[in-house]
Amino acid sequence: MALLKGATAAQTYLVGDSFGWNVPPNSSYYTIWASKRTFYVGDLLTFNWTGSHTVGISHIQAEYDNCKKDPGEVLSSSGTSGSFYFYCTVDDHCGSGQKFAINALTNGSEPPSPSSASSFTIGAFFAAVVSTTVITILIYD
Repeated sequence: MALLKGATAAQTYLVGDSFGWNVPPNSSYYTIWASKRTFYVGDLLTFNWTGSHTVGISHIQAEYDNCKKDPGEVLSSSGTSGSFYFYCTVDDHCGSGQKFAINALTNGSEPPSPSSASSFTIGAFFAAVVSTTVITILIYD
């Protein structure tokens, strides 16, 4: 099956695949998970977990890098950058690697170069709480 540029169908991703959204076995688990995918406006990210976790969303890399306990947004966000940072704000879960970053693209667009990433725009995120342990986030324009 071939997809033509600009004809990418929306995808649904279960964050962490069958492992879900939990404290990972190593600090690079979710970074590796995200690096194997290309995210587009219209895609869905589903966070499924057991135990006590949150999904913090930030557009600010320093909040992500420092695992800020009170991120700019929790569960919903709108912004002007293609870079979005997700992390758990419970205890030291983020410091243990329960975090990842994505660069959401519009359908048919090429990944922005690092020098142009700050000017890349997408519309927003919408988060729907499905239950107390499942959150689905839609990237929309």
